[in-house]
Amino acid sequence: MKGLKSLADLQAKAAKAPTKGVPPALRDPARRALIAWVDTAVQHSMPLNEVLRRLRDGDAAEVIGRTAIAPQLADPAGPASHAACAPGCAFCCILSGEDGGTITQTEARRLFEALAPLKGQPDGRAWTSKACPSLDPETRLCRAYEARPMICRSYMSSDVSACETIAEGTPAEGAGVLGAQTLYLAVLTLSRNLLKGITRVPTYSLSRIAAGAVDGESLEDAMTAAKHGPRELDHEVARQAAVIKR
Repeated sequence: MKGLKSLADLQAKAAKAPTKGVPPALRDPARRALIAWVDTAVQHSMPLNEVLRRLRDGDAAEVIGRTAIAPQLADPAGPASHAACAPGCAFCCILSGEDGGTITQTEARRLFEALAPLKGQPDGRAWTSKACPSLDPETRLCRAYEARPMICRSYMSSDVSACETIAEGTPAEGAGVLGAQTLYLAVLTLSRNLLKGITRVPTYSLSRIAAGAVDGESLEDAMTAAKHGPRELDHEVARQAAVIKR
């Protein structure tokens, strides 16, 4: 990847990366988290091309998101402590949005590889047409649970009926993503700004990747079909920002 000569150049650029598209409340936290990730890569003598690849593929955003979500899930007074989520309650896996769930390149590849062995088997769409193909249609359990992306890991609900209402396309209180998901998207946006002119940071449709895997497509064809336009990440961040304001 062209445009930078050293890790020191990248560190300097990260400190000044534009925050365009990042919600104001998350600009400082996202920048601090990204700079810390780059600094850690430098401390471990990671090659520049590898650092750039991990930023491009969303590895950095995922590490930061998973680090942020751990205390949120463990907080005895936090939203997770009031979760009504249970095995087989899969209304959150009905992907009614136009983008089908925004995920990174690393997450897309991981999800595809987890589902590809299930080629030709009935999937979640046998339960309802907009359900994630990762689901088992009988048990409604995720068959790629360990490979699930941040959007799935961060979703939490205190009201099952709210999830069902949202799945039908109507907003409802009581369900949504934890703050770590919004930070993750903010870091991904900041990574895109940082790498502008060097390489593009793509995003993909979760539902389309899953469908491609169980329908027997090649990884290359599924990734091509699922790849978002350049504005989809901006739209997803804007949606999350609107939730923050509420």
